[in-house]
Amino acid sequence: MDKKRPDQTRKKRIKRVVYGTLVIAVGTLVTVGLSRLEPAAPSVDRGTVYTDTVQRGEMLRQVRGLGKLVPEEIRWIPSTTAGLVERIVVQPGVTVTPDSIIVVMSNPELKQSVRDAELQILAAEADLANLRVQLASNLLNQQASAASVEQSYLTTSLQYEADSQLSVEGLISELDLNKSRVTAEQAAKRFELEGLRLATVGEANEAQLMAQGVRLEQLRAVLALRQDQLNDLSVRAGIHGVLQQVPVEVGQKLAMGTNIARVAEPGRLKAELSIAETQAKDIVVGLRASIDTRNGIIPGTVVRIDPAVLNGTVKVDVRLDGELPRGARPDLSVDGTVEIERLVDVLYVGRPAYGQANSLVGIFRLTPDGEAIRTIVRLGRVSVSTMEIVEGLNVGDEVILSDMSAWDAFDRVRLN
Repeated sequence: MDKKRPDQTRKKRIKRVVYGTLVIAVGTLVTVGLSRLEPAAPSVDRGTVYTDTVQRGEMLRQVRGLGKLVPEEIRWIPSTTAGLVERIVVQPGVTVTPDSIIVVMSNPELKQSVRDAELQILAAEADLANLRVQLASNLLNQQASAASVEQSYLTTSLQYEADSQLSVEGLISELDLNKSRVTAEQAAKRFELEGLRLATVGEANEAQLMAQGVRLEQLRAVLALRQDQLNDLSVRAGIHGVLQQVPVEVGQKLAMGTNIARVAEPGRLKAELSIAETQAKDIVVGLRASIDTRNGIIPGTVVRIDPAVLNGTVKVDVRLDGELPRGARPDLSVDGTVEIERLVDVLYVGRPAYGQANSLVGIFRLTPDGEAIRTIVRLGRVSVSTMEIVEGLNVGDEVILSDMSAWDAFDRVRLN
């Protein structure tokens, strides 16, 4: 006889619910656990990073800038008159002397003005000669007149003396004696006035001759100036040196004052460095410097700091105290370093690719297990290749100085 089996559907449904709940619970626990785990540190090839070790001791603080060698003495040769460039005799790079002709110009108007000045001088010389003759003639006439008056004076004086003697003897009347005396006195006054007139004529003649002579000297000065300008159409170097520039062309018309050439003394050079404005604030005149010409390093001294800022840089002139290496020439590119100060007994390390003076930066510090942990470090004063550590690192710590911006999202990396 067959028996009826019990219904298993309900048991199967309950079993599925229990299993599903267990699976969900386990999955939730696993997810929560994984979410609480720290992400694995990324790997970095040790050969691609640059590291340095923190040290304590003396730190040399320096600033660096690029620049070029420039002559200490540069002479720009301007045109002293307007003219047309006819010929360029010497090209840049040639050694010149003070009498070396660099450019030849022409100016027909200037040549004509020189000829006019010469003719004016000839006319003035003729006028001066004519004036001398006229004045000499006038002086002779005045001297003749003075001689006539003198003769009259002497005659009337003698007559008065004779009449006085005759009056004593009673041979002439008192009235005739008085007439003779008055005549003699009038002649004496005329003689005195004529002498003064003769002296005045002499002074007047000298004044006229001096005035005409001054006018003649003025014309000669004008001629000398025009002649110098005419000679300056052949432009000369004026000093011993090397011709650097001739910024004119044949056929070009130049105005007075236009720069025609630049001449420099090649043996007297200085370095002109461009220092970042933020670093130049600590530079003062007298600081020591070194100039790298790529063919030798020359010691130097800061002699001038330009007060103006151009494109974020300051011009600093350095006098070269050592012997110039071979190949040193004007406009040669150089690399200059200026020594600011020496810091004694400070904590320092090589300068990283990031970070400014007196700031906080995150630097990866190496650990014994081969990892690098980001550490917040306070920087102090910085130099060209080193920086002062105020806090955050200790002596012997090894840090990564390379740019680690690609791992900004991680606080630790593993070095392979």
